[in-house]
Amino acid sequence: MRTKILFIAAVAVSGISIGCNSGTTKTGTKDSVKVEAAPIKGAPIKYDSSKRYIFLTWDDCPQPPGTTNCKTVFKEQGIKATFFAVGFNMVGPNKKRIIDSLRNGYPQFLMANHSFSHGFNDKYSKFYSLPDSAYNDFMKNEKELQIDVKIIRLPGNNTWASNGSIHGQKADNPLIKKLDANGYKIVGWDLEWSQKKGMKAPQESATEMVKRVNQKLDDGTTNEQNMVVILSHDRLFEKKEYADSLAIFIAVLKQDPRNVFETIDHYPSVQKK
Repeated sequence: MRTKILFIAAVAVSGISIGCNSGTTKTGTKDSVKVEAAPIKGAPIKYDSSKRYIFLTWDDCPQPPGTTNCKTVFKEQGIKATFFAVGFNMVGPNKKRIIDSLRNGYPQFLMANHSFSHGFNDKYSKFYSLPDSAYNDFMKNEKELQIDVKIIRLPGNNTWASNGSIHGQKADNPLIKKLDANGYKIVGWDLEWSQKKGMKAPQESATEMVKRVNQKLDDGTTNEQNMVVILSHDRLFEKKEYADSLAIFIAVLKQDPRNVFETIDHYPSVQKK
């Protein structure tokens, strides 16, 4: 079934490619070889006002097989995505390999910080009431997972912060102010592909999610104009049928030539120095 779905998607959307700035290029002389520079995370990009930028941001990795299924779909579709990692999920060599692959997968994949303990194991009230302990939890995650970008998503909370500009659910929380003062960019979301209650499954169909993305962008109700940040979780795509739904979602969005998929280090508020 998945092979058929992806074949249809490939027919509908041609010319898929990912730009990876690596490798060597001959310059015309026998012994002269030009080595292209590796892409730099967070390097500014120029936005095209005629385009719509889609940021797929998946939380709580590593969560195999969901994480690996999502990676496979993103690679097959040739698009960029961001994984927000949680340190206490990294138990065992297989999960370490997943984290290493995400860290080294740029420019297609970016790994960012979602706290080590996921808000003291989902105890959000306590987490946000102890700002110093919570701050140290993010720093532990950064160190343990070797996260090399200062980009954070708060567990269980939709707040944005960059260079003193803070808005969202926890705008007045001392933790957010401390992270912001230390140069961290906090990223919320515009739209969630949510989890079906009591199940590791997406609530919305691929078709419904495409409609919601288009509606958000058309209405101009996103945090930044012509930009949409989509939140979901790796675990929702453990089963083949849901991974196929993710593939369809991306393939349909790719049919619109206005749509560009990017990693979150290229989001406007993250790029502001």
